[in-house]
Amino acid sequence: IEIYSLRVDCKVTSRFAHTVITSKIVNRANESREATFEVELPKTAFISNFSMSIDGKVYPGIIKEKASAQQQYDAAVSQGQSAGLVKITGRKLEQFQVSVSVAAGSKVTFELTYEELLKRQLGKYELLLKVRPKQLVQHFQIDVHIFEPQGIRFLETDSTFLTNELTEALTKVQNETKAHILFKPTVDQQKNPDVGETLLDGDFIVRYDVERDATAGDIQIVNGYFVHYFAPHEMPVLPKNVVFVIDRSGSMAGRKIEQTREALLKILQDLRAEDHFSFITFNSKVSEWRSSLLEATAENVASAAAFVQTLSASGGTDIHLALLRAVDMLRRAEELPERSVSMIILLTDGQPTSGETKVEVIQENIRKAIGGKFALFCLGFGFDVSYKFLEKMALSNGGLARRIYENADAALQLQGFYQEVATPILMQIEMHYPENAIEGLTKSNFKLLFEGSEIVVSGKISNELDLLPVEIKAQSHTSDLTLKEEANVKEKEQVFQNQSYIFGNFIERLWAYLTIQQLLEKSISAPAAQQKALETRALELSLQYSFVTPLTSLVVTKPSEQPQAELANKPTEAG
Repeated sequence: IEIYSLRVDCKVTSRFAHTVITSKIVNRANESREATFEVELPKTAFISNFSMSIDGKVYPGIIKEKASAQQQYDAAVSQGQSAGLVKITGRKLEQFQVSVSVAAGSKVTFELTYEELLKRQLGKYELLLKVRPKQLVQHFQIDVHIFEPQGIRFLETDSTFLTNELTEALTKVQNETKAHILFKPTVDQQKNPDVGETLLDGDFIVRYDVERDATAGDIQIVNGYFVHYFAPHEMPVLPKNVVFVIDRSGSMAGRKIEQTREALLKILQDLRAEDHFSFITFNSKVSEWRSSLLEATAENVASAAAFVQTLSASGGTDIHLALLRAVDMLRRAEELPERSVSMIILLTDGQPTSGETKVEVIQENIRKAIGGKFALFCLGFGFDVSYKFLEKMALSNGGLARRIYENADAALQLQGFYQEVATPILMQIEMHYPENAIEGLTKSNFKLLFEGSEIVVSGKISNELDLLPVEIKAQSHTSDLTLKEEANVKEKEQVFQNQSYIFGNFIERLWAYLTIQQLLEKSISAPAAQQKALETRALELSLQYSFVTPLTSLVVTKPSEQPQAELANKPTEAG
């Protein structure tokens, strides 16, 4: 079985990435063989199309509601024919895999399309392409086109497998608003000279950021849909009051507690002088390092570092009491800066086993105790932890959850997470648009904005508006801000006209992508009654725009003589 052509075509238009992977395979044997198409794609992406063509006949994938697709195929599954086609393969990727039997001398073409909104983190967007053909490929290429009407501020490519020879196969062309990256290695360049196998195995990454002039962000409009990006720069940092709640139960013993100590020592160095902080550690008992929050003076940080060095692990897990103590500490805190951000960062690797152990009760009690006043971030270490429990608790309290993978770089993952939330620059951000003129507005109120990230709001301009006025209200470290901007609808529409590589109604698809993501996130922490309505709406949009989301399935059809019934479902971190 030979892959004679493998192409990755990616168009990024105003942060919305549309990637098509096409693999052409021929069976050179004189009997039928199985051909496998295997792609790793970002977890944040939605598959939107898949097809196979065998000797010119096309077998399209069909996107259906997950429940009905499952029923239809349960019969076939019971005969042991089908395994899930998509599985999580790491902290950023999931793998799509499909196999088909190919007759002697026949050819098959696989084509997969997926879409995602690139998220700004630590001041840059990252487009991650996983490259792993497992064999030398006659025609191999990665072709990336980027169009950013705001202007491209910087652009870099990075790869885990580039040698000097392979670097020669990489070309970058860039002007003010566009960039084209082409990676097209010959078979000789792909070859590892020592073993004759392919060198292409790993990540190919494009990172970039855009120019930002307008204070109230940037608005773009296509076919009546708008997207508004807001990422102010050079804002003073809000001081933060942070309580670290650290699990030191028995299961944390060994490498995990070592990595936690290592990460906390680095994090302590990153605290700013005006920050306040403290530690609560817990197993079946809960201990406070100090009875109140301390200012991050050199002396206090040194004393905390000495304490962190002594952390060891044994005993049970009383998450409930530890979090209640953290909330209490923040509530009692005196002399905190008037405009400051209070947060709790929980790190745990397991289920609650001591004290209150019912997750629903813990979630409800913590939500009541926090009362919308502080943000709760939950880091789940490894796979013994109930991610669902942590995710719901974090999302119910204005924070987010993250899984920390038990790898050599776990300490770096912990630091990386901290860096994302270390520099809050605005709080209580409200994005206002003319009420009677916008439909289907995505989330427009945000508790916090961190340096290096970005707020994205999208919607449909319902009537014949000539000007779209925008008003942003927020609190910064020094004052209450009001920012205003007006977008000329006709002028904005023209920016994207005649752009040969814009795919269709990309802002409408961006709007659908964002709306589905937000509906699914909201349903995690919503009461049961609302949950159903949110999921129903997310399902309607998933079907309308043909996205494989946690509510839909991609049904892969195959030639009639082959085992039928294969479903691609989107896995979630919570399983």
